[in-house]
Formats: sequence, structure tokens, C-alpha cells
Amino acid sequence: MMKTLILPVIAGFGLFVAGAAPAMAKGCIKGAVVGGVAGHMAHHGVLGAAGGCAVGHHMAAKKQKQASQAQ
Repeated sequence: MMKTLILPVIAGFGLFVAGAAPAMAKGCIKGAVVGGVAGHMAHHGVLGAAGGCAVGHHMAAKKQKQASQAQ
């Protein structure tokens, strides 16, 4: 039952995040996918996806800030 629930929840979470704040979603989708896979291995796919989204967004914002300072 858990395996059949994980993928729809992660997909729904990704659609929710992408639809809720498209301007802030940069890096979130990629991070959520990586975090979801890593979390799935530890049997915490949704938590991994949420954490991956936060980390992915942070890294994208950091990279964009460094690029704007370099110019």
C-alpha cells in the first residue's frame, strides 16, 4: 500500500509547489525529485521531497546571487 501511495503524493506535491509559486520554484522540482528518491530509500519519500525542494531552491537562489554579483 505504501508504494502505491508514494508516487502520487510526490507528484501531487510537485504540482502543488509548481502551481503555488512558480517564481520560487526554481531548483525546487529538481531538488524534490532527488530528495524524494533518497527519502524513498529511507522509507520517507514525502519528507525527502520536501527537504529536497527546500535545499534545491536555496542552492538555486545562492547560484543566482553569485552570478549577479559576478556581473
